[in-house]
Amino acid sequence: MDRTNRFLITCEHGGNRIPPPYRHFFHGHEALLETHRGYDPGALIMARTVAAALSAPLHFSTTSRLLIDLNRSLGHARLYSEATRPAPAETHTEIRERYYLPYRQRIEREIASSIAQGHRVIHLSSHSFTPELEGNVRNADIGLLYDPSRMGERMLCSYWQQCLKQCAPELRVRRNYPYTGTSDGFTAYLRRRFAADDYLGIELEINQKHVLARNRHWRSLRNSVPQSLRQAVADFDRASGAT
Repeated sequence: MDRTNRFLITCEHGGNRIPPPYRHFFHGHEALLETHRGYDPGALIMARTVAAALSAPLHFSTTSRLLIDLNRSLGHARLYSEATRPAPAETHTEIRERYYLPYRQRIEREIASSIAQGHRVIHLSSHSFTPELEGNVRNADIGLLYDPSRMGERMLCSYWQQCLKQCAPELRVRRNYPYTGTSDGFTAYLRRRFAADDYLGIELEINQKHVLARNRHWRSLRNSVPQSLRQAVADFDRASGAT
């Protein structure tokens, strides 16, 4: 069956804002909010860039992941941070119902609606990663995270990697790095809700060294990422027989 693609762009870690009612939990943790633990530098800029280039809907949060991590599943040990984990249970419930559930449910409903209209949803979740973690230097400029068992995601990321290398040969692009695409996250949750033919969930990871340096690679990335994605989807559609 011929079907059209519907793009959806999200950014779960777009800022480090703490709403006033919860700021007292962060006394002594203020410096942490400015680090990669507090948010993903550059992720929201990239999300907005890609959404604009593809004329795609964008959902994002600028509330810090240290309040509650929108990219973690309920029950995950790091859903709440060391700042909010000691809070009373009723505070956890309030935060979850005010910030976590509305965000995720809104996106899930939009995906379900697009699929019901006959579209295949290509969901890009925009993130960035710290250049070094626990003494280990991350050896990549761009990471593409996906589930290898889902053929559509595997094919699309393979094409995207090739197109990125053509657009920006100086950048190292790796698949399922620096994290695995099947670890706990929003896309992993959505894969359990939607069939592989209906939903492709890709996490884009940009090395923060380019974002923080504001160098030519960062400017180049903001052009090459959407350009290469558009070409990769066209190649993928031709290979899969979609329109």
